[in-house]
Amino acid sequence: MNNSVVGLDIAKKHIPFYRLSMDGKVTKKKLKRAELVNFFANHPVSLIGIEACGGAHYWARELTKLGHEVVLLNARYVKGFVVGNKTDFNDAQAIHEAVSRPNKRVVRVTIRYAIVAQYQAIVLKTCSGKNR
Repeated sequence: MNNSVVGLDIAKKHIPFYRLSMDGKVTKKKLKRAELVNFFANHPVSLIGIEACGGAHYWARELTKLGHEVVLLNARYVKGFVVGNKTDFNDAQAIHEAVSRPNKRVVRVTIRYAIVAQYQAIVLKTCSGKNR
């Protein structure tokens, strides 16, 4: 298993990064979207937790290419771990806490060709007139 566990809240322009080291030291950073791939390219291989949303699948594919293990978590599951007011860093901390748990509700990462195949099926169904 990975020694480093990271929580990311990717909903905004700036992405909060939260990590708790083995000695109990908390690392919080605010990364820009453009910096995210370069940052994780130079970061040791980690278990990265991301709350499942529209852009999460893209980031999961990109970070997996770099060798990281990415887990997409159900938003309802993560909500139970938020401590205090809802801020970006509190959300990242909640994602970190949720991904560290043994029984987590995970969302499967969709792969590119599956998305294209679904879109083609919808277009074909709409064009053939069977959607009425």
